[in-house]
Amino acid sequence: MAWIDILIFVVYFLVMLGVGFYFLHKNENERDYYTGGGNMKPAHVGLSVVATDVGGGFSIGLGGLGFTMGLSGSWLLFTGLIGAWISAALLIPKVFDWQQKYGKRFLTLPQVFGFLYSKPVAMVAALICIIGYMGFTSSQLLAGAKLTSATFPEIGTQQMLWIMGAIAVIYTMMGGMKAVIYTDTVQWIILLIGLIGVAIPLTWVKLGGLAGISPYLADDMLSLTNISWQNIVNWTVTVVPIWFVGMTLYQRLFACKDVKTAKKAWYIAGVLEWPFMAFSGVLLGMLANVAVQQGIVAIPGGTLTDSELGLPLLIKNILPAGVTGLVLAAYFSAVLSTADSCLMAASGSVVGDLVPEKNKGSHKQVVRFSQYSTLAIGLFAILLASVMENVLELMLYAYAFMVSGLSVPIVAAIFLKQRFAQAAMVSMVLGGGITIILIISGIVLPFGLDANVFGLSAASAGYIITHQILSAKK
Repeated sequence: MAWIDILIFVVYFLVMLGVGFYFLHKNENERDYYTGGGNMKPAHVGLSVVATDVGGGFSIGLGGLGFTMGLSGSWLLFTGLIGAWISAALLIPKVFDWQQKYGKRFLTLPQVFGFLYSKPVAMVAALICIIGYMGFTSSQLLAGAKLTSATFPEIGTQQMLWIMGAIAVIYTMMGGMKAVIYTDTVQWIILLIGLIGVAIPLTWVKLGGLAGISPYLADDMLSLTNISWQNIVNWTVTVVPIWFVGMTLYQRLFACKDVKTAKKAWYIAGVLEWPFMAFSGVLLGMLANVAVQQGIVAIPGGTLTDSELGLPLLIKNILPAGVTGLVLAAYFSAVLSTADSCLMAASGSVVGDLVPEKNKGSHKQVVRFSQYSTLAIGLFAILLASVMENVLELMLYAYAFMVSGLSVPIVAAIFLKQRFAQAAMVSMVLGGGITIILIISGIVLPFGLDANVFGLSAASAGYIITHQILSAKK
């Protein structure tokens, strides 16, 4: 690694830590720490939302999809656009209405479940959030570690995993949501400049422009229809519902002062996901495929067994010193912007939903306990990442678990006036439980569909049947 690349990394990481330190003593209570005081501007929130939702897992995963599928891989983030805009229209007005009836600001998603249903339902929702977001944090840290180890073999995967994990945990622990949102804003700007302004143009020229690239790309790589119906179903049922149950997204919703601010932020986030990030990510993956075929990127053994490594190897072999550091910093921005948010989500559920109010103590004690909780969850996430291999798979598993467990009760609350806590509980246990069992067992599922499809179907059936039975009795 050239000295200029190392310098860029050091400066970047020091700035992130500096932001956390700046906000260390600016959080006076639990609301400040977890929602930034509830008065953040739409531009900051919108950039933070997309930085959190896309993050390092999707960034590295998109490169892998572009390497194998071509432009059709961009449909993965089109589901993000759909989810953002549907939730802006249907969910956001409802949440602010529920909040007004609640009498005070929500801090966590399980608190919403508690208001809509019951405390036991809120507790189960909290456990699902904690487990899901620890897995999600791990996927982001693993993305960064894979990127580094492939680009710079002299830095071991485990070493970088701990370095990145420590930085993410420290500035998140110190600064809370304000530090997270402001660093997300900076990180997403760095990512867009690094990909669209630097990596794509330089790589395009290095590979010979359109004339040099075209012969190496099959027609299906340039098509938007090179995708199976199973992919469409799996991505849709996994990504769209997360916009209704993602606690990282709710925390940003709670950081907005009103419905108008929140909607504007969500519309901004949707457009940034697709087309901007979607096509940037898959295009770089496609260019990595061309670079391998041209022999510019050398593959140990002659065969690339992990398509997610195509993009890191492209960065290593194509970009000059200095530019390499900038682009890597851009990808690390994506990694950290999601990892910090997931840490906040898991920590928020521990402190806000599992710890009884009478045991919380003063505002300062709550903030301090929140920081310790963030530290503990971060350490566990690093350990989990150290034993995993596939970024996109780990991330989608975490998504699937939360979607199957939490989606149906929230969607039902939007459209149904009559709500039963028992129906919500049955739905959550069935959905989350069946999804996890199917994933762990490794059973080959019909039609090539993901476990999430069956978990969500079971959750829906459980809610509807229980709701009908209780409605009939009433």
